[in-house]
Amino acid sequence: MNSDNSRIENHNMESIWQKECRFEKREQLKKDINADVVIIGAGMAGLLTAVLLKEKGIEAVVLEANEIASGQTQNTTAKITSQHALIYDYLLQKFGREKAQQYGRANEAAIQMYADLIKEYNISCHFERLPSYVYTKEDVSKIEKEVRAAEQCGIKAEFTTNTTLSFTIKGAVRFNNQAMFNPLEFLKEVVKPLKIYEHTMVKGIEDMVVLTEGGKVKAKEIVVATHYPFINSPGYYFIRMHQERSYAIAISNAPKLDGMYKDESQSGYSFRNYKDMIILGGGSHRTGENSSGRKYENLRKTAREYYPESKEVCHWSAQDCHSVDKIPYIGNYSASTPNLYVATGFNKWGMTNSMVSAMILSDKISGNKNSYEEVFDPQRFQVNASMSGLLDETKHTVNNLIVKKLKIPETKLDEVRNGHGALIEEDGHKVGVYKDEDGKVFMVLAKCTHLGCQLEWNPDELCWECPCHGSRFDFTGVLINNPALESLEHETFN
Repeated sequence: MNSDNSRIENHNMESIWQKECRFEKREQLKKDINADVVIIGAGMAGLLTAVLLKEKGIEAVVLEANEIASGQTQNTTAKITSQHALIYDYLLQKFGREKAQQYGRANEAAIQMYADLIKEYNISCHFERLPSYVYTKEDVSKIEKEVRAAEQCGIKAEFTTNTTLSFTIKGAVRFNNQAMFNPLEFLKEVVKPLKIYEHTMVKGIEDMVVLTEGGKVKAKEIVVATHYPFINSPGYYFIRMHQERSYAIAISNAPKLDGMYKDESQSGYSFRNYKDMIILGGGSHRTGENSSGRKYENLRKTAREYYPESKEVCHWSAQDCHSVDKIPYIGNYSASTPNLYVATGFNKWGMTNSMVSAMILSDKISGNKNSYEEVFDPQRFQVNASMSGLLDETKHTVNNLIVKKLKIPETKLDEVRNGHGALIEEDGHKVGVYKDEDGKVFMVLAKCTHLGCQLEWNPDELCWECPCHGSRFDFTGVLINNPALESLEHETFN
């Protein structure tokens, strides 16, 4: 299992948060222990759950395969907002007013909970209350619908054409009193009293005993907060989610914005300030579907166009789990596992949904009723909201598990240029090949160790990615992101 969904990230990339904040090292688990609650994954969701449980008088042990916040938490753009693209019109249409309101209230409560914890712990983490905007350059009717829908869900929203962006828009929906922060500065303070074991990879769970290489942990309650759930059955989350990657650069010598901005179009960009910088994000794609690359180049081109005097400080990428019906799965892992819980499928909105997860799961574990847990229940199934998503996931899996595997690669080894990767056929095997800038060849068996789907090359990240469920491996075959649990075979095929 790959706690918080990361063992290594691209060595050449580091987010602005990583550049500015480091955590104290924690020990590795090397003996058998007992615990009331075990939380697997030391990302924002797992750590906040431990924090809120501690405030209720319940001690939790957190197990992390790598280090604290070393997965997606360190790669977020760190916007704390209930404005999740154009979500509320969709929720009203698919789930009805009551559940749409639950979703809105939960995320508004999450923003306030961050503010309360920051005050309680007296944390300096660049927390700032600002408006959040979703804008369009095209169809303004979508924006107008979202304004009306948000109002029906109890969120004060307004339509505007006035922004501090450096280009013209046709309209935007504005939510006031949202927030942004430095997530690692925040976590550095709240995790101090928590019991966390780093470099403790979970290999499985048997009869409420968590199995690691260093020892077993017997638990009364277990929370799987690993970004992507690593237990295939029960739960079957691998047929209910896919993963997407997105990219960001931080640029200095950029103007001060009045809030946080996101284009309603997936091909558009997001903007937020941090100190004297702007974090510019975009380039989203399904993991394993970036053969043409150039995501960072496109961000840099956009930065030059909008902010010609700016300079790049750093660049990085993130990976997000997307549920089939656009709502996270927070609650019992399955109907048959009353003491096993999950938090996943945050759909790019990990900061508020991590806090929502912590509030719901800490209430469930402590025996309290949570007023908005129903809409996030992992056992829900709305045919009208979920069926098209399930069919799409099945189509991708069949295409990459069967159809693509039958296609013979045409590229030959000597045709792969230095600094590039490609699929080739070598001695009857379909092999992934990468040649570094000096011409050194790295070969891996191009079959995902999760369920065997064919891997694809991502030229921006120099890694192999699974289009089915989003597992990722570096060019030497080492596992980066789950749900796969094992690295690739990387012998040379003769």
